[in-house]
Amino acid sequence: MIASLGLLGLVAFTTEQRTKEIGIRKVLGASVKQVFVLLSKEFLLLVCIAFIISIPATWWAMHNWLDNFAYRINISMWLFLAAGLLAMLIALITISFFAIKAALSNPVQSLRNE
Repeated sequence: MIASLGLLGLVAFTTEQRTKEIGIRKVLGASVKQVFVLLSKEFLLLVCIAFIISIPATWWAMHNWLDNFAYRINISMWLFLAAGLLAMLIALITISFFAIKAALSNPVQSLRNE
């Protein structure tokens, strides 16, 4: 929850900083989908990198913790993949509000402030 709030703040700050760029792209003919992909691509890449870094550390920690129990289980890889997909989904939902809001905004309003 805290990470999602941090991501939400970062997305809000980034879209505010890139308002003029988004306006110029829309004036030049960018679609809503293109603007959405432009804004969400970098954040989803960061989530993917964080996931790739966290897999070995999580596997090692869980393997060591589960070795202390009398009844042992093996950790399946599908659990890690499901957690990664869930993290990507939560990040995409968090990003989508501001990305779609920026993509649907009137480019004249963003360019008029200069």
